[in-house]
Amino acid sequence: MARVLLLIAMLLGGTAASQLPEFSQQYRQRLGGAIDALEEIVADFRRDAEAFGLTVSEAIARQQASEDPFIQARGNSMAVAETRLNRLKRQAADMQAAGPFLRLVAFARGFDPQMARSTARDYEPALPVTAEGLAGAGIGALGGFLVMRLLAGLARLGRRSPART
Repeated sequence: MARVLLLIAMLLGGTAASQLPEFSQQYRQRLGGAIDALEEIVADFRRDAEAFGLTVSEAIARQQASEDPFIQARGNSMAVAETRLNRLKRQAADMQAAGPFLRLVAFARGFDPQMARSTARDYEPALPVTAEGLAGAGIGALGGFLVMRLLAGLARLGRRSPART
């Protein structure tokens, strides 16, 4: 029975870990879409600012200094959009420059929580036929093996304890 449980733990761990590269890939697709959308918003704002002889920073500062709370909120929104765009572009570049195995590190280092939640909500598992998917499966299987060995060892310790009288 212990071997069956060990095999199940290894299969579950391997399957779960093998999905990390696929999740990262689906996240990268969303990342590209978010960058495109934010670039369009920032470009429109830049054109409007330039039409009035302002830089983006000056236009945002003018909006934030406005007496109108709606205009202030729009200035804050543009500042957040510009900051997020720069952060997402930096992460996309890091992920692009990283090799297949290091993409997961680049993903973990700078992931956008909002985009990760959206990716998780729409996530579709895939068969791990890439090298990093197979490596993830192996690492997950090893993790399942180690957890089960630890639990088995703890169970044996509990049975070996001498009863005190």
